[in-house]
Amino acid sequence: MFKRLLLPVVLLGLGSAAAKAAVYEKDSTAQKVRYVMVIHGGAGTILKSTMTPEKEAAYKAGLTKALEAGYIVLNKGGSSLDAVEAAVKVMEDNPLFNAGKGAVFTNEGRNEMDAAIMNGKTLQAGAVAGVTTVRNPITAARAVMDKSQHVMMVGAGAEKFAKQAGCEIVDPSYFYTEDRWKSLLKVRAADSSQMQLDHDSAVGKPAAKLGIENKDHKFGTVGAVAVDKQGNLAAATSTGGMTNKKFGRVGDSPIIGAGTYANNATCAISCTGWGEYFIRLVVAKTVSDLMEYKGMSVEASSAEMIMKQVPKLGGDGGLIAIDKDGNIAMPFNTAGMYRGTVTADGKIEVAIYKE
Repeated sequence: MFKRLLLPVVLLGLGSAAAKAAVYEKDSTAQKVRYVMVIHGGAGTILKSTMTPEKEAAYKAGLTKALEAGYIVLNKGGSSLDAVEAAVKVMEDNPLFNAGKGAVFTNEGRNEMDAAIMNGKTLQAGAVAGVTTVRNPITAARAVMDKSQHVMMVGAGAEKFAKQAGCEIVDPSYFYTEDRWKSLLKVRAADSSQMQLDHDSAVGKPAAKLGIENKDHKFGTVGAVAVDKQGNLAAATSTGGMTNKKFGRVGDSPIIGAGTYANNATCAISCTGWGEYFIRLVVAKTVSDLMEYKGMSVEASSAEMIMKQVPKLGGDGGLIAIDKDGNIAMPFNTAGMYRGTVTADGKIEVAIYKE
């Protein structure tokens, strides 16, 4: 949880001792903070020691801009759905984040993107996977939810639908960034070396399973969760997947209940991390179920999954969650997670490392 400064107060009509006691009362008696939006920009081995001041400032500015976009919608009385879409689109357009413009490359040198969005009021949801020409995959996911009878569309079919639905279509070259291309070349080389070692029967090592090398390159997703003035929840997640992914691999982000979920009865959740484990544990829906059926808080249920269940299977990552009362959770079991919050009064806070 972020730390907040207590503003000084002037207490009239109280003795000095009483005034001092009131001014310095414990945070537990202070007025409760109500959050309206939480976002994340991915989790992983994010260390201050390897981050330049300029890049850190750029990430924080990117997170702040996304929160501002979402807050403008919410503050005007707009829906949480519109707010999370607006926030995610900002991050999709920012090459720093692994979504949209900043999507990583597959083994074949393509950018294949996934996204999902969910309405906590109606439980309607939309998702796309493996799209390569849609500028903002989150908008395509919203179109699937609003303009079709389906929940998920993939590949060329999803792209055809997105075009018909009025989404902005771009040439695949739009998604090229030099940093992501260099990352692909680096991971390709490392994976080739690792596979060679794992297949060396002379040293008795078992053959490598596809997709377990270079674990840290799996992390990179953006997401937003929000509650609007009507008390409705929404969640949105978008990703470029993992660097060097093969054979049309799809992670948890576009899978409703695994990486994205929203239900007004409980909370809205967006996950980031090693997707295969989030799928196996149906992490987002399980957080909701723990709240609904066991009466756990959003913070306790989120921690149960991220700090206990996911690591128990060998997975890493984090999530963001918010309930209808504005209580939030942002647990992660990695070195860092790009994240930020905005409160009902517009106060924005962003963070990157464990604090």
